[in-house]
Amino acid sequence: MILDHPLISSRYFFPHPCRFADPFTVDCGEALLGCHYHLHDPKAMTVVHFHGNGETVADYLGEFGERFDRMGVNLLLAEYRGYGMSDGEPVLASMLQDVGSIVSAAGIPQGKLIFFGRSLGSLYAIHGIQLFPQASGLIIESGIADPLERLLLRVTPQELGVSLEELQAEVLRLMDNREKLAGYCGKTLVMHTRNDGLVDVTHGERIYGWAGGEKELKIFERGDHNSILQVNEREYVALVERFIRSLQDKYP
Repeated sequence: MILDHPLISSRYFFPHPCRFADPFTVDCGEALLGCHYHLHDPKAMTVVHFHGNGETVADYLGEFGERFDRMGVNLLLAEYRGYGMSDGEPVLASMLQDVGSIVSAAGIPQGKLIFFGRSLGSLYAIHGIQLFPQASGLIIESGIADPLERLLLRVTPQELGVSLEELQAEVLRLMDNREKLAGYCGKTLVMHTRNDGLVDVTHGERIYGWAGGEKELKIFERGDHNSILQVNEREYVALVERFIRSLQDKYP
């Protein structure tokens, strides 16, 4: 599979081991994933969070999870192959299959799902709403609209042994975010910062434009790709909480 080429994996993923207590282990067949599942209330909604390519689940333990606990929702921190306490090797395309395995392992009903993707994690969160179209909500932070644009910054088609047209076709086949978002009728929140030097703000604007259901876009004027939450913490958290409360009211 073109998108699982070792060059893409080596230049796009930055896995490192990190241990934490009570991992939620998910068997994906090709790997055992060390996720984290904080169950606030079995009847509550669950946020399934996919982090960026330079992070691990352990980076989101503590205060990040406590915020969602106070909102009255469960939090499932999804991990990638080769990261944290997971085994295997990270591969861009095959890890799309892991999204369904993670949700199924937790036994979360579709209507109780809220997918949350940050940066690279946006690709897996958006794939989540395609797999589970009845999910209540989608939150995208500093997300990637067109994966091809990001890939071409780090690899050339020639290095992968394919033509540009073949690479374009494979990205469209597996990661056509425009099609996936257009087919989703749930509620979407998109957050980006105007000063994002890694993933340009136009990615967030396109994701918002492509979303098919009720949607909201917030472009922060402060912070960058990696400081968007810290610099805008009060407004960021209030925005996410308001979004989640609206889903709780709609789907009690």
